[in-house]
Amino acid sequence: MANPVRRIHDAHFKTKVVLEALKGQKTLAQLSSEFGIHAQMITDWKRQALDGLPSLFETTPSKQTLSVEQREQIESPLFQQIGQLKVENDYLKKKLRTSSADLRLLIDPTYTHLSVNQQCGLLGLARSTYYYQPVGESAQNLALMERIDKLFMARPELGVERMCQELTNSEQPVNVKRVRRLMRLMGLEAVGPKPNLSKPHPGHTIYPYLLRGVVIERPNQVWSTDITYVPMANGFLYLCAIIDWFSRFILSWRLSNTLLADFCVDALEESLSKWGKPEIFNTDQGSQFTSHDFLKPLIGNEIRISMDSKGRALDNIFIERFWRTIKHEHLYLTAYADGRSLHQGLGTYFQFYNQERKHQSLGYQTPAEWYERGKESGKVQLLPPLPASLI
Repeated sequence: MANPVRRIHDAHFKTKVVLEALKGQKTLAQLSSEFGIHAQMITDWKRQALDGLPSLFETTPSKQTLSVEQREQIESPLFQQIGQLKVENDYLKKKLRTSSADLRLLIDPTYTHLSVNQQCGLLGLARSTYYYQPVGESAQNLALMERIDKLFMARPELGVERMCQELTNSEQPVNVKRVRRLMRLMGLEAVGPKPNLSKPHPGHTIYPYLLRGVVIERPNQVWSTDITYVPMANGFLYLCAIIDWFSRFILSWRLSNTLLADFCVDALEESLSKWGKPEIFNTDQGSQFTSHDFLKPLIGNEIRISMDSKGRALDNIFIERFWRTIKHEHLYLTAYADGRSLHQGLGTYFQFYNQERKHQSLGYQTPAEWYERGKESGKVQLLPPLPASLI
């Protein structure tokens, strides 16, 4: 059997892939199929691009004072003194991780000191695993994901085992491992207490929940955000939205084909620039919202940060209710073919939701009317409490 041809991805190819990923108009499965690379590799390149973009606008005097030729004359003899053992040790220190998906991303075909075969050997990764080209989710899995999403919206307490029981029937049994993988891919986790609730994510700051017993009586008093899975005809994307608790007004929203924090940060920065700043900003404890990039604008604007307790979806009830509304009124009724049409459709729906859709809990006014009314008067007389089903 002939050895597979080694594929070398140059900077131009990586740039092309990243630019398409940043547009957010195609799913990871579509991008993976189009460019013939692993979906996780696209996510990794996108993360590298986002991390490296700020450095393009920074200058380092020491580098500017030397020409490329001068730097090469200085660095070349130093690299020649490094032995093969030193190269391998440094490579392992920088590259060694755990999962096969992560290890595949560490293989660099352009690395001149080690061949792909040597890199696979050092990382303990089979060459067949490295060269494997995955396929996107099957139509059957996409249909199953839509069923999972609808069930979860109605019954967020369902974990993997109970979800599997609800999905299984005599004609079509569903494997629990399959349900677990798809729920993880969709970012769904059952509502309920978990062990080690007080244990924070390594390296991330967790803030206390500040809204228990707080009366919401004016716009821009409390904002909150969340991420949800958005099904499409041939894949899925992720949607982030920011809502004003007082008026239910959607301040901003963004789509993404990955769960990196960048689209959440973009939505936050747009809300702050267009609508001012809230007194309190509430999120769950997801890694996107505990990341430095997301917390930086909040801290810089002296906004108090509140985070839901783990397993308590009701701590962020208004955005959870909004997800149910938009999915039942719009997303479940329309099978969007791609990210471009989805973006256009969501733009139309958000305009309708803010400007035309009347809420019983707002005295049959629209979110935009209630938001502006509250801003003009400074404080609006609250309506009597209504059942949670009408919120």
